[in-house]
Amino acid sequence: MSIERKRLSPEESRAAALEAASAILMEAGPQAVTLKAVASRMGRTHANLLHHFGSAAGLQMALAGHLAGTVCDSIAEIILQNGGAEHDPARVVDMVFDAFDKQGAGQLATWMILSGNENALNPVVDAIHELIDEIGQGQPDKSMHEDTLTLVLLAMGDALLGEPLARSLGLPREAAREIASKLLMASPRLSGRTGGAANRAMLGGDGKPTLPISAISPKGGRCIS
Repeated sequence: MSIERKRLSPEESRAAALEAASAILMEAGPQAVTLKAVASRMGRTHANLLHHFGSAAGLQMALAGHLAGTVCDSIAEIILQNGGAEHDPARVVDMVFDAFDKQGAGQLATWMILSGNENALNPVVDAIHELIDEIGQGQPDKSMHEDTLTLVLLAMGDALLGEPLARSLGLPREAAREIASKLLMASPRLSGRTGGAANRAMLGGDGKPTLPISAISPKGGRCIS
Protein backbone atom coordinates (compact mmCIF):
# COMPACT_ATOMS: atom_id res chain seq x y z
CA MET A 1 0.00 0.00 0.00
CA SER A 2 1.53 3.28 -1.09
CA ILE A 3 1.39 6.36 1.11
CA GLU A 4 0.33 9.48 -0.69
CA ARG A 5 2.85 12.26 -0.17
CA LYS A 6 1.48 15.63 0.92
CA ARG A 7 1.33 18.09 -1.94
CA LEU A 8 3.03 21.37 -1.07
CA SER A 9 2.52 24.77 -2.60
CA PRO A 10 5.59 26.31 -4.28
CA GLU A 11 6.09 28.58 -1.26
CA GLU A 12 5.78 25.68 1.20
CA SER A 13 8.13 23.52 -0.85
CA ARG A 14 10.76 26.26 -0.99
CA ALA A 15 10.46 26.95 2.75
CA ALA A 16 10.77 23.24 3.55
CA ALA A 17 13.84 22.98 1.33
CA LEU A 18 15.52 25.88 3.14
CA GLU A 19 14.78 24.33 6.53
CA ALA A 20 16.27 21.03 5.35
CA ALA A 21 19.30 22.83 3.91
CA SER A 22 19.77 24.70 7.19
CA ALA A 23 19.78 21.41 9.12
CA ILE A 24 22.32 19.87 6.74
CA LEU A 25 24.51 22.98 7.02
CA MET A 26 24.67 22.69 10.81
CA GLU A 27 25.18 18.92 10.76
CA ALA A 28 27.72 18.47 7.96
CA GLY A 29 28.99 21.87 6.82
CA PRO A 30 28.46 23.98 3.69
CA GLN A 31 30.00 21.51 1.25
CA ALA A 32 27.18 19.08 2.10
CA VAL A 33 24.41 21.49 1.09
CA THR A 34 23.60 20.09 -2.35
CA LEU A 35 20.38 19.68 -4.28
CA LYS A 36 20.63 15.90 -3.97
CA ALA A 37 21.16 15.99 -0.21
CA VAL A 38 18.33 18.42 0.42
CA ALA A 39 15.96 16.51 -1.87
CA SER A 40 16.78 13.29 -0.04
CA ARG A 41 16.18 14.93 3.34
CA MET A 42 12.79 16.19 2.16
CA GLY A 43 11.77 13.03 0.35
CA ARG A 44 11.54 14.98 -2.90
CA THR A 45 13.21 14.64 -6.28
CA HIS A 46 16.32 16.40 -7.54
CA ALA A 47 14.23 17.87 -10.36
CA ASN A 48 11.84 19.41 -7.85
CA LEU A 49 14.66 21.28 -6.11
CA LEU A 50 16.20 22.25 -9.44
CA HIS A 51 12.89 23.85 -10.40
CA HIS A 52 12.89 26.04 -7.27
CA PHE A 53 16.57 27.04 -7.08
CA GLY A 54 18.09 26.43 -10.51
CA SER A 55 21.38 25.06 -9.21
CA ALA A 56 23.29 24.17 -6.04
CA ALA A 57 24.70 27.71 -6.03
CA GLY A 58 21.16 29.09 -6.20
CA LEU A 59 20.14 26.91 -3.27
CA GLN A 60 23.12 28.08 -1.23
CA MET A 61 22.44 31.74 -1.95
CA ALA A 62 18.80 31.28 -0.99
CA LEU A 63 19.92 29.60 2.23
CA ALA A 64 22.27 32.49 3.04
CA GLY A 65 19.41 34.92 2.51
CA HIS A 66 17.10 32.77 4.64
CA LEU A 67 19.54 32.71 7.56
CA ALA A 68 20.20 36.44 7.35
CA GLY A 69 16.52 37.27 6.99
CA THR A 70 15.59 35.19 10.01
CA VAL A 71 18.11 36.84 12.31
CA CYS A 72 17.33 40.33 10.95
CA ASP A 73 13.62 39.83 11.60
CA SER A 74 14.43 38.86 15.20
CA ILE A 75 16.71 41.87 15.67
CA ALA A 76 14.10 44.24 14.23
CA GLU A 77 11.50 42.84 16.60
CA ILE A 78 13.77 43.48 19.59
CA ILE A 79 14.68 47.02 18.54
CA LEU A 80 11.22 48.10 17.44
CA GLN A 81 9.03 46.32 20.01
CA ASN A 82 9.38 49.16 22.53
CA GLY A 83 9.28 52.00 20.05
CA GLY A 84 13.02 52.56 20.22
CA ALA A 85 13.21 52.34 24.03
CA GLU A 86 16.49 51.24 25.55
CA HIS A 87 17.26 47.52 25.40
CA ASP A 88 20.21 45.18 25.88
CA PRO A 89 22.55 45.33 22.85
CA ALA A 90 24.03 41.99 23.95
CA ARG A 91 20.87 40.28 22.66
CA VAL A 92 21.43 41.75 19.21
CA VAL A 93 25.11 40.77 19.31
CA ASP A 94 24.31 37.19 20.32
CA MET A 95 21.78 36.81 17.50
CA VAL A 96 24.18 38.07 14.83
CA PHE A 97 27.15 36.07 16.16
CA ASP A 98 25.02 32.90 16.46
CA ALA A 99 23.78 33.29 12.87
CA PHE A 100 27.35 33.41 11.53
CA ASP A 101 28.77 30.80 13.92
CA LYS A 102 26.27 28.27 15.32
CA GLN A 103 23.89 28.48 12.35
CA GLY A 104 26.75 28.28 9.85
CA ALA A 105 26.20 31.46 7.82
CA GLY A 106 29.87 32.45 8.11
CA GLN A 107 31.15 29.10 6.86
CA LEU A 108 28.53 28.99 4.12
CA ALA A 109 29.40 32.45 2.77
CA THR A 110 33.14 31.78 2.94
CA TRP A 111 32.84 28.41 1.23
CA MET A 112 30.68 29.89 -1.53
CA ILE A 113 33.17 32.71 -2.14
CA LEU A 114 36.11 30.29 -2.25
CA SER A 115 34.12 28.17 -4.70
CA GLY A 116 33.96 31.11 -7.08
CA ASN A 117 30.57 32.58 -6.19
CA GLU A 118 31.47 36.27 -5.88
CA ASN A 119 27.85 37.17 -5.12
CA ALA A 120 27.66 34.88 -2.09
CA LEU A 121 27.21 37.68 0.42
CA ASN A 122 24.58 39.57 -1.58
CA PRO A 123 21.56 37.98 0.17
CA VAL A 124 23.13 38.62 3.58
CA VAL A 125 23.98 42.23 2.73
CA ASP A 126 20.51 42.84 1.29
CA ALA A 127 18.78 41.51 4.43
CA ILE A 128 20.97 43.58 6.74
CA HIS A 129 20.56 46.70 4.58
CA GLU A 130 16.78 46.34 4.71
CA LEU A 131 16.92 45.95 8.50
CA ILE A 132 19.06 49.05 9.01
CA ASP A 133 16.87 51.14 6.72
CA GLU A 134 13.86 50.04 8.78
CA ILE A 135 15.27 50.79 12.22
CA GLY A 136 17.19 53.83 11.05
CA GLN A 137 14.27 55.81 9.67
CA GLY A 138 14.77 59.47 10.44
CA GLN A 139 18.53 59.14 10.90
CA PRO A 140 20.21 61.96 8.93
CA ASP A 141 23.45 60.07 8.20
CA LYS A 142 24.92 56.62 7.64
CA SER A 143 26.08 56.14 11.22
CA MET A 144 23.81 53.13 11.82
CA HIS A 145 25.25 51.51 8.71
CA GLU A 146 28.73 51.97 10.19
CA ASP A 147 27.64 50.33 13.45
CA THR A 148 26.19 47.40 11.51
CA LEU A 149 29.30 47.04 9.35
CA THR A 150 31.41 46.77 12.50
CA LEU A 151 29.07 44.20 14.05
CA VAL A 152 28.86 41.99 10.96
CA LEU A 153 32.62 42.04 10.36
CA LEU A 154 33.25 41.10 13.99
CA ALA A 155 30.69 38.29 13.79
CA MET A 156 32.09 36.95 10.51
CA GLY A 157 35.66 37.02 11.78
CA ASP A 158 34.70 35.41 15.07
CA ALA A 159 32.88 32.59 13.29
CA LEU A 160 35.95 31.77 11.22
CA LEU A 161 38.88 32.52 13.55
CA GLY A 162 37.45 33.49 16.93
CA GLU A 163 38.15 30.32 18.89
CA PRO A 164 41.81 29.69 17.93
CA LEU A 165 42.66 33.40 17.95
CA ALA A 166 41.19 34.00 21.39
CA ARG A 167 42.97 30.92 22.70
CA SER A 168 46.32 32.01 21.29
CA LEU A 169 45.90 35.46 22.84
CA GLY A 170 44.85 34.07 26.20
CA LEU A 171 41.40 35.65 25.96
CA PRO A 172 37.97 34.15 26.79
CA ARG A 173 36.10 32.59 23.88
CA GLU A 174 33.37 35.21 24.29
CA ALA A 175 35.82 38.13 24.05
CA ALA A 176 34.70 39.24 20.57
CA ARG A 177 31.04 39.25 21.64
CA GLU A 178 31.87 41.33 24.68
CA ILE A 179 33.79 43.82 22.52
CA ALA A 180 30.88 44.05 20.07
CA SER A 181 28.41 44.60 22.91
CA LYS A 182 30.51 47.45 24.30
CA LEU A 183 30.72 49.05 20.87
CA LEU A 184 26.94 48.94 20.44
CA MET A 185 26.32 50.18 23.96
CA ALA A 186 28.57 53.13 23.16
CA SER A 187 26.41 53.94 20.14
CA PRO A 188 23.13 55.74 20.97
CA ARG A 189 21.72 54.56 17.63
CA LEU A 190 21.67 50.85 18.53
CA SER A 191 21.52 51.03 22.32
CA GLY A 192 18.15 52.71 22.61
CA ARG A 193 19.40 56.05 21.29
CA THR A 194 20.24 57.35 24.78
CA GLY A 195 23.37 59.12 25.86
CA GLY A 196 23.22 57.27 29.19
CA ALA A 197 23.80 53.92 27.53
CA ALA A 198 26.83 55.31 25.74
CA ASN A 199 28.26 56.70 28.94
CA ARG A 200 27.69 53.46 30.85
CA ALA A 201 29.47 51.51 28.12
CA MET A 202 32.44 53.87 28.18
CA LEU A 203 32.78 53.90 31.97
CA GLY A 204 33.11 50.99 34.36
CA GLY A 205 31.81 50.82 37.90
CA ASP A 206 34.85 52.75 39.12
CA GLY A 207 34.20 55.58 36.67
CA LYS A 208 37.21 54.66 34.52
CA PRO A 209 36.97 54.01 30.77
CA THR A 210 36.35 50.38 29.83
CA LEU A 211 37.64 50.95 26.28
CA PRO A 212 41.16 52.14 25.39
CA ILE A 213 41.60 55.78 24.44
CA SER A 214 42.77 54.68 20.98
CA ALA A 215 39.32 53.16 20.39
CA ILE A 216 37.52 56.47 20.88
CA SER A 217 37.22 58.97 18.06
CA PRO A 218 37.66 62.63 18.96
CA LYS A 219 34.62 63.35 16.81
CA GLY A 220 31.57 62.71 18.96
CA GLY A 221 33.18 60.03 21.13
CA ARG A 222 32.24 57.11 18.88
CA CYS A 223 34.12 53.85 19.08
CA ILE A 224 35.71 53.21 15.71
CA SER A 225 37.57 49.93 16.22
